[in-house]
Amino acid sequence: MSPNAFTALLEAFSEPVLVVREDGTVETANTAALELFGKRIMGAQLRALLRQPEVTAMLERMIAGADTGSAAYSTSDASSERSWKVTARRMDTHAFVVSLRDTSELEAAEAQRRDFVANVSHELRSPLTVLAGFLETLQGAAAEDPDARNEFLAIMQNETERMTGLVADLLSLSRVEASARIRPRDPVAIDMVLHATLAALRPQIEQAGLHVTCDLPENLSSVPGDYDQLVQVYHNLVENALKYGADGGVIEITGVVVPRLPGLDGPALRLGIRDYGEGIDPIHIPRLTERFYRADRARSRESGGTGLGLAIVKHILGRHRGRLIIRSHPGEGSTFETILPLS
Repeated sequence: MSPNAFTALLEAFSEPVLVVREDGTVETANTAALELFGKRIMGAQLRALLRQPEVTAMLERMIAGADTGSAAYSTSDASSERSWKVTARRMDTHAFVVSLRDTSELEAAEAQRRDFVANVSHELRSPLTVLAGFLETLQGAAAEDPDARNEFLAIMQNETERMTGLVADLLSLSRVEASARIRPRDPVAIDMVLHATLAALRPQIEQAGLHVTCDLPENLSSVPGDYDQLVQVYHNLVENALKYGADGGVIEITGVVVPRLPGLDGPALRLGIRDYGEGIDPIHIPRLTERFYRADRARSRESGGTGLGLAIVKHILGRHRGRLIIRSHPGEGSTFETILPLS
């Protein structure tokens, strides 16, 4: 193979690829490798640049004559950390090829999966432990005590409802993620979505003694979307306002059409749901849409929250090419604002 053809072959790889001489110095590097390490890598000792024990040991084995090798490598800067799999394969007695594959997203996905399984297990274990304990008690000491039996059965019902809600939210999140790449295009009237949402939550609104106002633009254009999913978005957001902003007495729903926003091609509906409750410490806001994250864990459990509501909202809005913006300060209430492109 001619030198030009070999160079073209290296450049065809999107990942960093280097040719290393038998003494460990870099002979050739493609553009991706130069972008990662800089031009200083040419002619340099690769062991001196990849100064991590596992990688160094692998390169030593390759220099000693091994045919293949692999090792984990990590890089970091002020904004991020990246993980790499370094693979080496011998070309001939005088050189070997080293490639680096970015595994950051795979490792992040695996970590997310582990956290998700651990959280689900924890969330289900707690009510199951309560149910098992009360069942044992009801079969024994409390079997002939009507007052204790009624008290325990009420607690068991609450725990069962918690598990039912958790399973329902998990299934909902799974369905949303399964359809994440399919953009919904049916015309949906947001005023009808809000009407259905408030009608479904009317008993809770009345029980909390809240006054809900809704101010939307006249002749509002429809939104290209999935009606059921958008009902779920605003049901979750209004329900959150009921749970955590009830002591404010008022929930305000306001909408405005914005001609243009960064990242959107046309007009969008900016719809905010504001409560005047206790508010949220800003330190929690960036993590509120994480699965199972709760700013106030004890209060969320007491109110029947599963910790998945805002994660579902975020995924649904993402499918609709929309956004969720959260603003809150302790003592000033909270505003959850959705932005949806209009048709």
